Amino acid sequence: MKYFSQFIITFLIVCTSTGLAQSSQDWKLEKMPPDLETEYALSSLPPHLRAEATVYLLDPTKGYYMARKGTNGFSVYVNRTEWERGEFVQDTYAALGFDAEGAKTLLPIFMEVAAMRASGKYTPSQLKDSIIQRVKDGRYKAPARTGICYMLSPVHRTRIDNQGIVNMVMPHYMFYAPYVDDSDVGGKWVPGGHEPFVASTGDVLDKTHSIFNYIIIAAGETEKEKIVEEEKELIKRLGEYKSFLKSDIKNNMEQGHH
Repeated sequence: MKYFSQFIITFLIVCTSTGLAQSSQDWKLEKMPPDLETEYALSSLPPHLRAEATVYLLDPTKGYYMARKGTNGFSVYVNRTEWERGEFVQDTYAALGFDAEGAKTLLPIFMEVAAMRASGKYTPSQLKDSIIQRVKDGRYKAPARTGICYMLSPVHRTRIDNQGIVNMVMPHYMFYAPYVDDSDVGGKWVPGGHEPFVASTGDVLDKTHSIFNYIIIAAGETEKEKIVEEEKELIKRLGEYKSFLKSDIKNNMEQGHH
């Protein structure tokens, strides 16, 4: 009887936690218009790489699918789930462009994150814990060589400590730096991001498992102004699509939000 009672309690706990994951609707994302999502995703790359890049778009009920197969090894998508924060929100948007190495090692992880969220079977904390466990047990691997992920879009929206979810105007370059932190490279955030610093998952993965770390350097001010000017139609369309994506470009550029 004792063991049967323990089994029932365990069964109820499992069923309840699964039910909470499925009944909560915060996992559901809205589908972006495909043409806008494509343009935004491609804006992550330098112009000369866009025409031949692979494009992934999000089906909120299933995850990402390949909308266009490219030929140059680069792959782009718009990230909507920041798994490491352990939360599901509707209004984070970040366009990323991986080179061939990142597309082979890191991109599939973000594809799985989206599919897990789209299933409705995971709470944010369950999804986060699943990713951490898969890193630690070796299922997910770090990039095997030096490479780059481009984030040259004119605006992206993310959560910033003590500021909430904000729009950022900081086109930047991210170089794969697994198992590296600021102490290794003398990195430090300065306004505008014009000194190298490490974007780290140190809050959720210790240094020996930090496969997602990048050394980041922002585009120069002249380059940033050029990007904003060349992408002004995209900026307008994003703001028309969602009011919270209507960025105060001038103010954000002057403050160099991070």
